[in-house]
Amino acid sequence: MTRYFFRRLIYLIPVWLGISLVAFGLANLTPGDPARLMLQRDLGRQPTGEEVAGARDELRLDAPILDRYVRWLGNAVTGDLGTSYRTGEPVMRALLDRFPNTLQIAALGLALAILVALPLGMMAAVWRNSPIDHLSRVLALFSAAMPSYWVAYLLILTFGVRFKVLPVAGQGTWQHLVLPSATLGLASIASLMRLTRSEMLEVLGQDYIRTGRAKGLSGRAVIIGHALRNALIPVLTVAGLRFAGLLGGAVIVETIFAWPGIGKFVLDSIFDRDYPVIQGFVIFMGSVFLIINLIVDLSYGVLDPRVRLAR
Repeated sequence: MTRYFFRRLIYLIPVWLGISLVAFGLANLTPGDPARLMLQRDLGRQPTGEEVAGARDELRLDAPILDRYVRWLGNAVTGDLGTSYRTGEPVMRALLDRFPNTLQIAALGLALAILVALPLGMMAAVWRNSPIDHLSRVLALFSAAMPSYWVAYLLILTFGVRFKVLPVAGQGTWQHLVLPSATLGLASIASLMRLTRSEMLEVLGQDYIRTGRAKGLSGRAVIIGHALRNALIPVLTVAGLRFAGLLGGAVIVETIFAWPGIGKFVLDSIFDRDYPVIQGFVIFMGSVFLIINLIVDLSYGVLDPRVRLAR
């Protein structure tokens, strides 16, 4: 397992370099001059050509793009993602300060999705074509069809405006976590529930399940101890991908609920052409995505000993 871990780490290096290249290229190919935009914001007027030239020289925007990429990549390897044009704050510190807030709502949202999706998917597979199965399909379609912004406003109107039991914006208490986490979680229920159902149906038809029942094992032991455990590997893969997606894609939810997370911060930076923040966000979230996938891959051996034997 240790050898496999280090081999996977080596495989991640070219992927990470590709992410850095995409991050730097996309940020520098977007229209607009960050030096001019920064001066307009600071001076409150249109800057002169000399002022723009001086700002571009100070920000080293006139250097060849390959030189700027090599210098930026070398700094990124050491954790230096540059300084924000907009706030003057180191990008890495700004991302790390806001990332725990996004991590909170993403983790709670995924936990909510798993707590709902796994039991429903398992019951839908065990009682196939029953009213529970049909109800789970309807709920899955309903969850998949609801845009996150519509769910957010629906929750705000229901629990914040009509019943007034939960705050609708800001950060402070655990109650502020409920609505944004629920919004993110509802979007993940459909895929996890449908995948759990399909995997459970496949596993329940295997010979060892019939053998376990023939040997007198209880239904709970067969379903939970054998069928569900073997069906969890694909579900775990999708859950890891969904978690990484929630971390990087919570911009709309954070904006609606005024949640001070990493997504809202990057969205404001995009409007201001704050290239260091945009580049830093892509490489930061790309690294988080690779780490999550590595953890998920290593956890396969815990769920299924056959994975360890194959390796």
